Order: sequence, then C-alpha cells, then structure tokens
Amino acid sequence: MPSVKLEVWSDIACPWCYVGKRRLESALERFQHRSEVELIWRAFELDPGAPRERPRDVSHVEFIARKYGMSVAQAQKSTDHLVQLASAEGLSFDFTRIRSGNTFDAHRLVHLGLERGRQDAVKERMLKAYFEQGELMSDHGTLVRLATEAGLDAAEATDVLSGDSYRADVRADEAQARDLGISGVPCFVFDRRFGVSGAQSSEVMLNALEKAWSERAVTPKFEEGAVCGPEGC
Repeated sequence: MPSVKLEVWSDIACPWCYVGKRRLESALERFQHRSEVELIWRAFELDPGAPRERPRDVSHVEFIARKYGMSVAQAQKSTDHLVQLASAEGLSFDFTRIRSGNTFDAHRLVHLGLERGRQDAVKERMLKAYFEQGELMSDHGTLVRLATEAGLDAAEATDVLSGDSYRADVRADEAQARDLGISGVPCFVFDRRFGVSGAQSSEVMLNALEKAWSERAVTPKFEEGAVCGPEGC
C-alpha cells in the first residue's frame, strides 16, 4: 500500500508556520502510521521582494502596525497573543530580536536538506534561529552555520549559496503554490487530494492524516467514452 505524501508550503518568516509545525508534530506523534508519512517542506515567500535586511529603526510591532493598517497598541496586543499561543506549543518567540529580511537563500538550503535527508532538521533550525534567536536569514555566514548545526556539510552549503543551486526548485515550489490556489501559509497538502490551511489544532491535523491514510489507495475513476490520444481519435 502507498504511503501518505504530505507537502507543507511555508515561509521561515511566518510565525504561524512554526506554530503549525509544532501542531503537526503533535498530531504525528499520535498517528498510528507515522512511519508511512512522507513529509516535504515546500518554499513560499510571504514577501519575495523583501530587502536583504529591513532597517532596524522600526520595531517589529511598528512594522506590523504599518503593514496591516492598525494602531501600534492593536499590533502589540496581536503580537502578545501570538507569543502566548506559541508558548503553549513550547516555543519562545522573541519579536524584539527579529531581524526581518529576505528568506530566499534559506529556502534553498532547506531544499539541500531535502536531498541530504535532513530537511526537517534544517527547517526547524531556521525557524528557531529566526523567531527565538534573532538571526538574519539572508546572511550567508549565518545560514551556513545553521545548516551545519542541522547536519549539513558546511562546504556544500557554502557552494549552494555562492551559486544558483536550488533556485529553480524554490521557484517551482512557489509556482505550484499558485497553481494549487495557495495564497497563505502554512498550507498542508495531502497527496495532492486535499489541503488544510493555517495553523490548525493538532486534532484537526490528526483527523486530516487519518483521512489521507484511509483514502491513499483510492484511485480516481473515469467513465469510458470517445477520446483523442497520441495515435489519433
């Protein structure tokens, strides 16, 4: 019987993506067929045009307030609520240390991790570094260090960042997201059959895993009729 392929579109600079990752992990711990789930992290940039690093004269809360057209007080309340939700998942968000910038190169290293069998570890290390440790996701020296800590080879990670490796893979992920109608992250797609959008509860994720497992061997059925093919009609 086939396994379940779970593709997750997310960005490293997305707090709900980190919360969603923890909730998925909680669901997987309770899922009877965990070993039969193929988990792949797909790239999604919330701000593809982001500079290498945004000026730090504006706090994260002020940036959020301006971006979403709310007051600083409202942005602070929203941020505090998110910090509390993250804490419930064992995460220690520190938005006072956030260094906002472009995440494209970080996504390239996540793809390197996929090829080397270390993708989840690389993704986890990048998320922790960004949300808890104030690391800059566009700095190549930082990215190589984080990739190495996640089990990748430093020289190989350096080579990736100095060239064009995995650029096409990241762009392909983003193109697939558009084709699938994904406009926000995290988005969890099960066997390209159905998806779960947002950082849903672990219960919702467990139900989705069980649904995907029960449907994994179901193949689409087509009624036969007159068709045209490579050899004619």
